[in-house]
Amino acid sequence: MAELHQFAYGWVNPVISYVIAAFGCAIGLVCTARARAALNGAHREKWLVLGAVSIGGTGIWPMHFIAMLGFDVPGSIVRYDVALTTASALIAILAVGIGLFIVGHGGAGLVRILLGGIFTGLGVAAMHYTGMAAMRMGGTISYDRTYFVASVLIAVIASSVALWFTVNVRGWGPVVLAALIMGVAVVGMHYTAMFGVRVHLHRMDSPIEGVSPFLFVAPITLLISCALVMLIFSVLSPPAEDEDDIVAGLSPMVDTAPERGTALLPRRVARSSFNHRASSHS
Repeated sequence: MAELHQFAYGWVNPVISYVIAAFGCAIGLVCTARARAALNGAHREKWLVLGAVSIGGTGIWPMHFIAMLGFDVPGSIVRYDVALTTASALIAILAVGIGLFIVGHGGAGLVRILLGGIFTGLGVAAMHYTGMAAMRMGGTISYDRTYFVASVLIAVIASSVALWFTVNVRGWGPVVLAALIMGVAVVGMHYTAMFGVRVHLHRMDSPIEGVSPFLFVAPITLLISCALVMLIFSVLSPPAEDEDDIVAGLSPMVDTAPERGTALLPRRVARSSFNHRASSHS
């Protein structure tokens, strides 16, 4: 069995991975807060999609890839298959999207959160192991069963907790705290899975196919930067007419289900109508 290095560049990769994961999750939590505040279905769908892109595409998957840059097999060079690497990113976004849409439609009770957490957790685990399948080296990869099962369980539990946060967290302080906790969870899932990796080297008579992982750094950085800029501008944009005015400040972020008698009306419209009636009576 080959010697493996999980931290080839020291603590640089884990720290950067954690920061990326926490930042992406924070933006995703804000997006889901906007989705909860939207009474119009189209706006709700838009914010849920943005939340999935933020958490899955700019948080979880980049965390995985940056962390993998610190993975090294001294006895072999490591290359990556471009198609499978791209597929792993799409899986992360799709998995998070399924979970957000499950809890974003209908009542967000415990059953929905658990169901969404199972789908999302299995998807995040599939993302990780698809990314591992994209690796090319002079040997074969196997996984310790205990670590494999533990990583999947952590992914499911972390996803369920993350979905609970998206439904219940309100205010900037709790959002930041929730994002920090989610960052710990996804990074912990990654390294739990990586500690179960076993590599058996064998003689290679042909060159190893694939590209160096460092060739992904520039395009991934550019794409993530553009996505984050777009997401941040979207989050900081003024609320739509069908969103509660508290969303603009996100403090406090409360549920915006309309009260009886004001169904499908934003609170600002309901208040305006009430004030108009009051002034007419006076």
